[in-house]
Parts: sequence; structure tokens; C-alpha cells
Amino acid sequence: MEPVIIVLIILVVLVFIALIKTIQVIPQASAAIVERFGRYTRTLNAGLNIVVPFIDTIRNRIDLREQVVPFPPQPVITQDNLVVNIDTVIYYQVTDARAATYEVASYIQAIEQLTVTTLRNIIGGMDLERTLTSREEINAALRGVLDEATGKWGIRVNRVELKAIEPPTSIQDSMEKQMRADRDKRAAILTAEGTRQAAILTAEGEKQSQILRAEGEAKAAALRAEGEAQAVRTVFEAIHAGDPDQKLLSYQYLQMLPKIAEGNANKLWIVPSEIGDALKGLSGAMGNFGGVGGGSGSTGASAEAKIPERREKPSID
Repeated sequence: MEPVIIVLIILVVLVFIALIKTIQVIPQASAAIVERFGRYTRTLNAGLNIVVPFIDTIRNRIDLREQVVPFPPQPVITQDNLVVNIDTVIYYQVTDARAATYEVASYIQAIEQLTVTTLRNIIGGMDLERTLTSREEINAALRGVLDEATGKWGIRVNRVELKAIEPPTSIQDSMEKQMRADRDKRAAILTAEGTRQAAILTAEGEKQSQILRAEGEAKAAALRAEGEAQAVRTVFEAIHAGDPDQKLLSYQYLQMLPKIAEGNANKLWIVPSEIGDALKGLSGAMGNFGGVGGGSGSTGASAEAKIPERREKPSID
């Protein structure tokens, strides 16, 4: 009985192994290549698949999702004989699992080498300045060449990006000095422009201030002259309305004489001829005032006697 049990156990194990090899579960976004006696039979898609055990074998399982592969820096010589190191990143996707398995031995290595050679061809026709400023152009050229070459491998190159372009250290120092000089130049230009604009604005402000000050002074002078004219007009009208006599005018004229002589600089002043008439009128007024008060007429005579002396003395000075 024991040999029979052993045989049954062996048969059960073989059946279990056969079932495992018969049922193949392929994950989503994946594919598997099936070979029968070493020859391609079919491609297993995502889901539950059944194969013939011990006859069909799974050659390769391929991920159909988009892949990102960074490549190490590659030295590339530009048109002006400068060596730059360029890092690249490739975004690709397997579209045909059979072609990716049988058309190329290692599509990752093939893409890397194709990228390096294509990049050297493109950069070799550009100088350093154009290389540093033409990333989009280089990316488009790389993608076109890679997509055309990898199409027969069942691979589609979606994007090609240049991570870094590193020129030599001496070139970097020269570029940094040039950029610093450009920044200093722009700063000096902006400073000069600001100073010029400030000077212009200051001059415009002073001009406007002088104009406004002159206009204000002109208006003030006009208003002052108008006020003085109005005052003279009012006084003239008041005098004519009061109908003053010669005596009052003579008295007012004499009151203005001290104001005429005011000031330390007035060393010589001329007595006008009208002052005689004013003194005569004032003398007559004082004589009448004395007669009204009961005094003698000597006061009027005395005043008349002193008038010539007062006229001659200022005139001699």
C-alpha cells in the first residue's frame, strides 16, 4: 500500500504543478511572450490566460507603461571645439512586446547608445552659446531621430529632455564675469537714467514754482494797487464830499512834512513852493483864532514875520 500512496502523492503534486503552469495571470499594463518549443506562439495580454504546460513557456514579461530612463553625463564637443557634459532623460513606452523582444537584444542599451551618437551629431553643428540657448531645438531633433529608429523595435519615444549642460570650468568663470559686467552696466545705466529723470523733475518743479510765485506776486501787486487806488478814490471822494477850505488843506500839508524828512539818509530835501501858501493860510487861521480868543493881533504878525526864516533855512541846506 505504501508504494501506491507515494505514487498518488507524486501524481497530485504533478497535477498541481501542471495547473500552476497552465493558468497564467498577467497584470494590467503588462504583456508576456509565449514560445512553444523555442518559437514565438502568441502574446498574453492582461488577465487570466491558459497555456499548455511543459510545452509553452513564458519567454519575457514586458511592462507596457511609460518608462523614464536617465542616462549619465556624456562628453560632447561643440562646433567651437569646447567639451560640454550633457545629461539626458528619455521617456519611452513599449507598444509592441513581440518586436521589443525579438527585434533588438536590449532596447534600453540600444536607446542609450542611439541617444549619445545623435546628441553628438546635433551638438557638433552648434557653438556653445547656441547649445546653451537651444534646448527645445535639441530635444525636438533627438526625439525625431529616436522615434524613427525605435519604431521598428516596438518602442515609442514620447519625450527627450536635457537635464543639464555643463561647460568647462574656465568657460563658466568667463560667462559669470560677463554676466556680472552686464549686470553692472545695466545698473549704471539705470542709475544714470534715474539721476537724469530726477534732475528733470527737479528743474520742472522749480520752474513751476517760480511761475506760480511770479503769478502770485503779480496778482498780489495788482490787488495791492487796486486797493490803494480804491483807498485814494475813497479819500478823494470823502474830501470832495466834505468840501474842505484852504486852511484845512494847509494844516494837513504841514502835518506831512515830518514824514517827508524821516530817515537817516535824508541829508537834503527841498521845500516845494506851495509851502508858502500853506503857511500863509495857517498864519491867517492862527490870527483869526487869536482874535476870537480876545488877544492882540501881534501873534499873526509874529507868525508872518517868522515865515520867511523857515522857508529860507531848508532851502540853504
